[in-house]
Amino acid sequence: MDTLETRIAMGRGDIPADVVLSGGEVLCVVTGAVTSADVAICGDTIVGVGQGYEGKKVIDVSGLTLVPGFIDTHLHIESSLVTPFEFDRCVAPRGVTTAICDPHEIANVIGLDGIRYFQSASERTVMDIKVQLSSCVPSSHMETTGATLLADDIAEVMGHPSNVGLAEFMNYPGVIHRDPECMDKLRLFEGGHIDGHCPQLSGNDLNAYIAAGIRTEHEATTAEEALEKLRKGMRVLIREGSVSKDLHALQPILNDLTSAYLCLCTDDRNPLDIGEHGHLDYMIHTLIALGSPVPAVYRAASLSAAEAFGMKDRGQIAPGKRADIVAVGSLQSCDAKLVLCGGTVVNDAAFAGREVIEPVGRQSVKAPKVVAEQFRHGGNNPETPVIGILEGKIITEFLTEDIPSTDGDKKPDTDRDLIRIAVVERHGKNGNIATGFVRGFGLKEGAIASTVCHDHHNIAVVGANYDDMAVASNRLGEIEGGFVVVKDGEILAELALPVAGLMSLEPFEVVRDHLVELRSAATSLGVTLEEPFLQLAFLALPVIPALKITDRGMVDVHKFELIS
Repeated sequence: MDTLETRIAMGRGDIPADVVLSGGEVLCVVTGAVTSADVAICGDTIVGVGQGYEGKKVIDVSGLTLVPGFIDTHLHIESSLVTPFEFDRCVAPRGVTTAICDPHEIANVIGLDGIRYFQSASERTVMDIKVQLSSCVPSSHMETTGATLLADDIAEVMGHPSNVGLAEFMNYPGVIHRDPECMDKLRLFEGGHIDGHCPQLSGNDLNAYIAAGIRTEHEATTAEEALEKLRKGMRVLIREGSVSKDLHALQPILNDLTSAYLCLCTDDRNPLDIGEHGHLDYMIHTLIALGSPVPAVYRAASLSAAEAFGMKDRGQIAPGKRADIVAVGSLQSCDAKLVLCGGTVVNDAAFAGREVIEPVGRQSVKAPKVVAEQFRHGGNNPETPVIGILEGKIITEFLTEDIPSTDGDKKPDTDRDLIRIAVVERHGKNGNIATGFVRGFGLKEGAIASTVCHDHHNIAVVGANYDDMAVASNRLGEIEGGFVVVKDGEILAELALPVAGLMSLEPFEVVRDHLVELRSAATSLGVTLEEPFLQLAFLALPVIPALKITDRGMVDVHKFELIS
């Protein structure tokens, strides 16, 4: 029995520990030392690090180095395109033992039921999923969502054991200009943890944002931006997702001094990217390869993350800490050979022993059928705003191009890489359709469409052919959401995401294989982006500069207003 007295007795070696990891070396993320030591575990807690421990179960870790379990400090599990249970099975074997998620993707579709689903799932996963409460549903007033959450709504789901605070506060203009609804949400978590989201904010505006009690931030894309936020007391989360890739830009600031205030996160990463490159393990070995000190990198991935979010029970291989442990063959390669989450060995038996709950959010795609003519883009003025994609970033350029109108329509021009983008409202609220132009896909023909469309998750579709755009958009309604690639009226590839139009019911391996097919189909249309579907998703997020589009029209994010 795991009692206080038992833990003390096992730690002293008076009685055998439940589990002993024997024969390995242990990295101390405080001192940076690597020492030969056994690790004794009682239940879910480390009780001893030293020599001579006896155990009821002994696991030989000779030749391996033990490091604390990795903590992903900010992510949306929905963006992995699988349920929390499949996400658990996908990344826990790679050493991720804690994931701090914001379920605002599903909350924007079905509201509190989505948050409750994640809270319930967190009680049953092998890894420890922490569920922050979504602060911005919707992210702004310039989009149509399936739900709206005010402070009173958020208060209904407070108090669950998984909660570690208020999730990323994306409406930074609402904070610095003291919007009453924003103030109500901030007061609800005053004195607790509030996660930030303020891309390119600086100076007094940044001071005001931080003065609201916001302590962490993952949107820094340059070393200069990150250093200002560090100097002003924020913990900066270095992000490397499937689209937002900031690791190389921020790596130079990660050193022995700053690592206590830097953490790692993925934000949005899909199974194909995880399969090809990795998760936090990829970030760790890449940072080390680029020259960051080994202890500093592992500190950022564990102890610094735990302390940034007030989790005093983890982040270090030390007595009294949660037994989240990764045994790696090499610190430089971060190749997990054995993983323990709360003292449980991560293996097929552990996943098979979980209770899996039924998903929510079925039949959530309620968009009416569209026809090709609805994707026409009018206007007599040739001067036209164009969204400029920056590959590897979710920020965009605000471009202006001369696009003449022919028969009342500004047509796509693939020779100039100017293709149509449209957002179709899919929550059954108003039937809005907004159209515009985007540059950066390289698409020459056909269309691609998605219901993963941050954060409102309406249908986003790009194309060179209006008929194909209509086929793609309508197909998403038939499969309850997902991704579709169309050419000449034929569906070349698709992935159904029937859980709120965001997550598959299939194993992550199946999703990964479908993503390979989708990428190939997109490439056959001329698309040059490595991650066209997630890149498309972020073109509709009106809280990330500079030019975006929602179902209500093109958005000048710097002015935080719709373009008439």
